[in-house]
Amino acid sequence: MVFEVEVTMLIISKYLVPKGYLGLALYPFIFLSQETLKQNKTIINHERIHLKQQLELLIVGFYLWYVLEFILRLCWHRQWQKAYRTLSFEREAYAKETDLTYLEQRNFWSFLKYIRSHEV
Repeated sequence: MVFEVEVTMLIISKYLVPKGYLGLALYPFIFLSQETLKQNKTIINHERIHLKQQLELLIVGFYLWYVLEFILRLCWHRQWQKAYRTLSFEREAYAKETDLTYLEQRNFWSFLKYIRSHEV
């Protein structure tokens, strides 16, 4: 099964992106905290990876899984940032954000490779 991800709209809003973060993917949009980030291919690619993950889990499933996994990792690590950085979705996106061709070859549900480890 192939899911094509094309960003239909980049939205700049320092109010919608949580403080301390540069971007946020809410299918089909990518929200960026600053106008200058529109030129940052790494951040855009990171968020596009999240859009692909969201499609694979039929969007709502992604958010349910994200919140549940975050709660479990927060209980495990007892630190917000560590819990966030060890989420399977985030680990995949951070690991592959500089590979601008990654989405062309990415396998279905690739984030599962990152679920077992608790390390950043």
